[in-house]
Amino acid sequence: MPKPRSAQHRGLPTRWVLHHGAYYYHVPAGLESRWDGKKKFRLGSTLPEAYRTWAARLEKLDAAETVAQLLDRYALEVVPTKGMKQQLDGNRYVGRLRGVFGELLLTDIRPQLVYQFIDKSPKKVAARRAVALLSHAFTKAVEWGYIDRHPFIGQMRLEGQKPRDRYVEDWEIVECLALKRQSNGGSSGVPIIQAYMRIKLLTGISKGDLLRLVPSEDFKEDGIHVQRRKVKNSTGKRTIYAWTPDLRDEVFQAMEARPKKVDLLFCTRTGTSYYNEERDDFSGWDSMWQRFMVRVLAETKVTQSFTDHDLRAKCASDADSLEQARALLAHADARTTNRIYRRKPELVQPLKARFD
Repeated sequence: MPKPRSAQHRGLPTRWVLHHGAYYYHVPAGLESRWDGKKKFRLGSTLPEAYRTWAARLEKLDAAETVAQLLDRYALEVVPTKGMKQQLDGNRYVGRLRGVFGELLLTDIRPQLVYQFIDKSPKKVAARRAVALLSHAFTKAVEWGYIDRHPFIGQMRLEGQKPRDRYVEDWEIVECLALKRQSNGGSSGVPIIQAYMRIKLLTGISKGDLLRLVPSEDFKEDGIHVQRRKVKNSTGKRTIYAWTPDLRDEVFQAMEARPKKVDLLFCTRTGTSYYNEERDDFSGWDSMWQRFMVRVLAETKVTQSFTDHDLRAKCASDADSLEQARALLAHADARTTNRIYRRKPELVQPLKARFD
């Protein structure tokens, strides 16, 4: 989560700051040209003056006719509502889209132009994500009254990345869990990751939710209470993972593996969370996971690395039914579970012979 705003900035619009007796707007990267080429635009010395300046700028955006003007308003009003990482990505995509489509009128956008943008982009995944942002911007354009209809929604079929099909076999898990702590006296994340893996394989809880668990708050008599933080494709409801003897035992092992006895179920050597609020990521945990995988490939019979996401898929694949898998992963739609996370081949019985 982003850092809370200081007391003097609370109540101000997003990206506004009070500095040396004046109000300023921190311009998103790539949009400096719309704010006189400045990264920090002075709005005024008083709050009424700042709002008048702000309103005058927004009036220009209210009359948006070009893609650049639409993207400017999108960057001002929509991007700041996202998480920190999504904001960084969104501003980067806005800047790239402005450079390609900015001078076009909103009515000039055609599906063919979007296809060409993707075809000519060396990084297809990033290009498709940029197009997804452009599509949402045009959805907002309809809402804001700029245009009557979306120019390309429902008219394009983009080839996305094929879902991963890596299924982690049981014997590979056994090999990983048998890996020993390093004997050189240095710190090792092996016991922590092994405890994490055991709980992941029982519950399928996502990395972001599992690494944020606080026993004193999330552990209740009926089970582990988890509120999904990533709302896309999820139910948005709280999921209770009922206590079983196996789950209780693995949670106990995880608490014993902690380097320090703190509130978090999983913590760093210093007792802090693996979640980095400034970067909105788990880079410390990800680095430890990569080091763990290097050892797994070097010291066990496992020959192909796997990801945290693959473990979540294994949990879904090993579930007795699609509905159980959907519930474990807290998905709103079982089709997502089936298409991406159920990776075991389907076992079917041949028909009985009916002819001599």
